[in-house]
Amino acid sequence: MLTDGVSMARRWSEGHSTSILCVGASSGPESLLASGSEGGEVTVWSQEGAVIGRLTLSGEEDSTSVVFSPAAPIQLFVSHGDAVSVLDPRNLKGPVEKFQGAGEDEINALALNDTGSVLAVADDSGAVRVLELPGGKVCRTLRRHTNICSSVAFRPHRPNNLVSAALDMHVMLWGLQKTRPLWTLNLQDVAEEEDDHQQRPGQLFNPPLAHCVSVASCGNIIGCAAEDGRVHLMRIGSGSKLEQLGAVKAHSQGASQAHFVSFLSHPHWLVTGGNDGQVALWDLSKHPVVCPDAKAKTRVTAAPRRKWKSKAKRKGQCQDKATKVEMENEAATSAEVAEEKSGPKLSISHGDKVNWLCPAVLKGEPSVVVADQSSCLTVYSLSQ
Repeated sequence: MLTDGVSMARRWSEGHSTSILCVGASSGPESLLASGSEGGEVTVWSQEGAVIGRLTLSGEEDSTSVVFSPAAPIQLFVSHGDAVSVLDPRNLKGPVEKFQGAGEDEINALALNDTGSVLAVADDSGAVRVLELPGGKVCRTLRRHTNICSSVAFRPHRPNNLVSAALDMHVMLWGLQKTRPLWTLNLQDVAEEEDDHQQRPGQLFNPPLAHCVSVASCGNIIGCAAEDGRVHLMRIGSGSKLEQLGAVKAHSQGASQAHFVSFLSHPHWLVTGGNDGQVALWDLSKHPVVCPDAKAKTRVTAAPRRKWKSKAKRKGQCQDKATKVEMENEAATSAEVAEEKSGPKLSISHGDKVNWLCPAVLKGEPSVVVADQSSCLTVYSLSQ
């Protein structure tokens, strides 16, 4: 279904005076929403879009991420500069607690595990710091990314498994017991393989800088929005191994946001947003990465745990290994082609670059809240 978005859009205004950078929703039927914007502004909203509270954090550094605790919805975590402030969304008078220096550099993203006992902080240095809650004590610093770490997400039902994505074009899965990743995937290697199958003469692709990572509620499917316009998909198998790869060509420009939606008919609905001003809803339940058919199962072997080998290196290896990797690449490409044919279930022409997407049930209606370059939020229904 295609729509221009105008007839079904609701605008929430009066909450900010600057461009909104992030949005979060608390759990439960009486859930609240929060948004953060440039200059340290934080606003809490009702489900109808009424402003419940507003606050400008000291220092007036951009509010880059807002996350409600799943264990205690009266706790709202906001990143600004290298600090994280803990707020009471019902009473926005000032921070209840503040973790100064929670990040080594300016923080880009926060994530809480299912139990609300661990906070992950991704920053401009490329590091991911892991803080124990309550208290905010740094218990781990995960350093493998070589560029800005843009996004982090915990695996549902696995409170010690964390996924990170960065502008170094790498996605990593971490077990918090160790300071080295369980596996690393170089999206550039994957994208080059796919582009070899699809590129037309003279066609150029943006590098797959990783902007946003999300994990489906099943805990085994990862989606990563990247600058090449794709959402790269990964399936995690037994032993936390990387089992299969694929992609959705979701946007004509960089894909800035991808979030699995937990409240629709199955856990593999994905909402995406991009620099092309489009917002799209995808049903990935039949995607080969999510639901491999018998043919895919017979030809796809487990993906390598480490970085993909370049073509030059592969040529010198034995034929068996080369064939194995080619099969994996073929599967990833066919997954993308299949998804392109089916297309999104809902495509909304929002008209402005998307800064953040937040799926939420608002007064019983499945919805997505969109933050863009403006100081207003836009709400679209997903019920179609």
